This record gives sequence, C-alpha cells and structure tokens, in this order.
Amino acid sequence: MTKVFRPSKRKKVSLVLEDGSVFGGFSFGASPENEILGEVVFNTGMVGYPESFTDPSYRGQILTLTYPLIGNYGVPAEFEKELTSNYESNQVHMRGLVVSEYSEYHHHWSAKRGLSDLLAEEGVTGIECVDTRALVTKLREKGTMAGCLTTTTPAADIVIPPFHPVSETSVNEIQEYNVDGASKRVGLVDCGCKNTIIRSLTNRGVGVLRVPWDYDITTLDVDGVLFSNGPGDPMDCMPTIDTAKKVLEKGIPAFGICLGNQILALAAGAKTYKLKFGHRSQNQPCHLVGSKRCYITSQNHGYAVDEDSLPDGWEVWFTNLNDGTNEGIRHASRSVMSVQFHPEAMPGPVDTGFLFDEFVSMLK
Repeated sequence: MTKVFRPSKRKKVSLVLEDGSVFGGFSFGASPENEILGEVVFNTGMVGYPESFTDPSYRGQILTLTYPLIGNYGVPAEFEKELTSNYESNQVHMRGLVVSEYSEYHHHWSAKRGLSDLLAEEGVTGIECVDTRALVTKLREKGTMAGCLTTTTPAADIVIPPFHPVSETSVNEIQEYNVDGASKRVGLVDCGCKNTIIRSLTNRGVGVLRVPWDYDITTLDVDGVLFSNGPGDPMDCMPTIDTAKKVLEKGIPAFGICLGNQILALAAGAKTYKLKFGHRSQNQPCHLVGSKRCYITSQNHGYAVDEDSLPDGWEVWFTNLNDGTNEGIRHASRSVMSVQFHPEAMPGPVDTGFLFDEFVSMLK
C-alpha cells in the first residue's frame, strides 16, 4: 500500500447548512482558506468517485458520499489534454467533498496518486469524520440546501452567489472528433458533456462536432443532434432551448441525455421542476414503458420533466420505479428521443448503452 499526501496538521472544518445545522469534521485535499459555498447534495454510489468528481453536472455543488470509506483505491494518472479515459473531463467540478472517512492509504493497479493529492491540485476542500448518515437523512427529509464549508462561524444567511454553471463547463469553440472519413456526423451541443458520451459516438464510427451550449447547431451540416448532460436548472439555458426548437422544426434526428432530456422537453412545450433531493447514484431502476423490462441506470440530476405537461405527439418512454418520476420521452412519429439517466454510464452499469445504437440508426 502507498501512503499519500495528507496535511500533518489537519484543520477543523464545519459544514453549515442554510437551516443552521452544523456538521463538524477535519479537512483533506486543499486547505480551506475561505468559506466554500454550494448546494449540498448526496450520491449513493459505492465506487466511481474519480468519474463523479470530474462530471460537469456537479458544478457548484458540495457533494456528500454515502459510502463510508472513500479514497481507498486512489485516483488514476494526471489529466490528459483531450478525452482523457480516466476521468469525465479535465478538472474537478464540485466545490467541496463530504465523507465519513477518508482513506489515508490507497491500493489499486490503476492508482497513480491519492484522492487528497487530486483535490489539493484542483483547489477543492474535502471534510471527513462527518456523520454522513445524519446529513443525508436531513437532506432527504428537507431537500437539498445551500451549505458552507468553513473554519469559522459563517454569516447567519447562507446565500450562493449567482453563477451560470452550463456556460462555465461548456466548450468555447467548435471541437471535432473522428470527423475525417466518418459517413455520419453528429452535432453535440455541449451543456457540460461527459467524455464518455463523445467516446460512445466515435466508437460507433460517428464523427462529432462539439459546439458551445449557446451555438445554433442548425447552421452546420450534421446528420443528427445530441443535447448533452450538464449542471443546473434547464430554464437557465434559453439559447439551447431555442436551438432545440429549431432542431425539432427542421426534423433533424435528436437525442437528449440528462439536462438534454429536459431541454428537449421544454423545446417541445412541456415543463420541468426541481426534485426534492435529486437522483445521484448508479442503481436507479428505470421501467421501459409498455414492457416488463427494467434497466439499472447511472444518474446525476436535480430536475425532472413534468410528463403530464407533454404535448400531443410525445410519449413517456421510461419511468423511475423508485419515485415514479419521468426518465425519458420520445416523439410518436419523429426521430426524437431523450433519457434522464446516463446510458454512457461511467460510473455505473452499461445496460442502456444500446440507446446510442438506436440514435446512430436514426441519423439521416
């Protein structure tokens, strides 16, 4: 086993919720020099923290992990310049990490450094020795809340400053993948896209044109459009919704994933709403409507589509068996489909990876 970086004198840190609740602990990763504000959420996955921490959907959040021991298998090598295979982006997006116990030692064939090293390099503070069971129970009862990681006593009101997470995680210019020689090209609207979504397309021989979240993809010559996952409220993505409306009007085959599912629903005329505490795990059961089939899926979202608001011509495709919320929609006669879960997984089961095959078969 390899002993990894850990401050010799760990600082006492507190997680303070907007309702006044305080959870004490000790820091690891980056030293907490200032107050760290973010929406406090939880993930119930047992493994997959390197992929989760680099998932842009966690932008601006303080992530609590329910699995009691974190860090015992370290993290892979440093970030690569493009589509790194070990992570879902080239940076850590969460603002803070809350765990019950951080493992000072790690041992795994792919580990190149410790989790604390990664967090320190990325300027992210972790807090351990927290009663995460009590914290998650509170979040499930009262819903997600604003929170603050601090070494002092925070102000009475915890208010997260306004920011636009999608624009912070999207690319700034068009990027191409596997375009030369590909017979089909997909325009990928990047709202905070995970690397594995792109790999899931290129592995099927498709060329990908990745564009910023507010780019009008209908101005490019593409055979289909994929609206990616991403962080935050879909209503903050009006330029993307307007683009989705154009895609629907022009009859371009379209596929939405996570935030992309919500964007396509809004473009169609449906409504979305915020979930009480969201779905963040790798074991969400989703029923394929009209069948006896259930898929176990990887998920990371805080909003959902109000399926009762779907206009004529649209169908409910998948439903969450835990809480009955919508997990996917599709059009009855057009080549348009979207899902709330992550068919590319990473981390999680790859049971629904076939949906990429369905999308590729729809391309004109």
